[in-house]
Amino acid sequence: MNNKDVLEIIKQGENSAVEFKERKIRAESLAKEIVAFANMNGGVILLGVDDLGKIVGIDPENFNYEEWVCNISRNNVVPSIQVEYLLFQMDTKIIAVITIPKGKDKPYQTVDGKYLVRVGSTNRLASINELMRLFQQSGVFHYDNISLEKTSRKNLNLQKVASYFERYKLDFELLSEEDRVSLMKNSDILSDNGELTVAGLLIFAINPQRYLMNASISFAHFKGNEISSELIDKQNIEGTLDYQIDITVAIIKNNIKYPSTIVGAKRTGEKTYPEKVFRELVVNACCHRNYSIKGSRIRIFLFDDRLEVISPGKLPNTVNVEKLRAGVSYAVNPVILKFLENLSYIDKLGRGLPMVCREAGIMNKEIIFEEIGEEFKVTLFI
Repeated sequence: MNNKDVLEIIKQGENSAVEFKERKIRAESLAKEIVAFANMNGGVILLGVDDLGKIVGIDPENFNYEEWVCNISRNNVVPSIQVEYLLFQMDTKIIAVITIPKGKDKPYQTVDGKYLVRVGSTNRLASINELMRLFQQSGVFHYDNISLEKTSRKNLNLQKVASYFERYKLDFELLSEEDRVSLMKNSDILSDNGELTVAGLLIFAINPQRYLMNASISFAHFKGNEISSELIDKQNIEGTLDYQIDITVAIIKNNIKYPSTIVGAKRTGEKTYPEKVFRELVVNACCHRNYSIKGSRIRIFLFDDRLEVISPGKLPNTVNVEKLRAGVSYAVNPVILKFLENLSYIDKLGRGLPMVCREAGIMNKEIIFEEIGEEFKVTLFI
């Protein structure tokens, strides 16, 4: 960062990633800003700039701002977080730029117990749903293992449950009702109170969308490279997760058309991605989406030049895009992961996305991983 960069930040004004603070600021106020940024995607605080973007400067010779800022980030933020502190000389004024990273140990709170998030250019207390998502990203809480009200084993496809346990040489149908219930509770299909877990619903229920309406996949195929292009095909895929995966992969394969010609008795054409690539992207979206975000579906868009897979939810605290390419993963939904692994839809060796990256390299095509707001997006060029 240089003076030109700082002036550009000031020009943009306060926003979801930028906050201005004059030199007279209480430690509690600065701590709130740090907490809010750390709980979201990070940001910068400019000390010595007023709310209107006027540079008023600070006086670091008469006050050790750097030590003050470091002490606040260490003692007034729980857990503590390391920030970057830089000074910039702007004509006759000096300002400090404090850079707060996206937190790896969310959720963060102030010493008086306030969980804050950044919304636009302001901070506010996290709602219950926002706080739940922050805990989920930290791995302290897993939404897929909570029970769903008004559900019971009557909502289950018991034939599918029996088929699942056949893999373990267990004859589910010969068990007593008490033993069946005990087995399903110990397997996380049912919660201790007899209600279905989120994972149990999504894998074994007769109609999962009755209780999780948007736990589905929306597919759209456009003629062109823009979302405003002519719509060729549009489908909403519902049902259990394994059914959604199978149907969605079939739809993608059916919609991707590769030009080919007849040479002699053989058909030749452009090289295509193997089915395992599309399957991995769909499985990954279903397994790692945040099901507590109930207003969004997984969205898959097919354009002439690319396939986009967008799933609700951010990456977990310890995972970033670079780690994904290397095969590092974290189970956002460990129970769903367990069920899909046992149903042979996934393995936990971290081979999936690196395989997709390798196949894209073989095709000389680009693959892009992006975290955009509360969503994660994979773009595979075809």
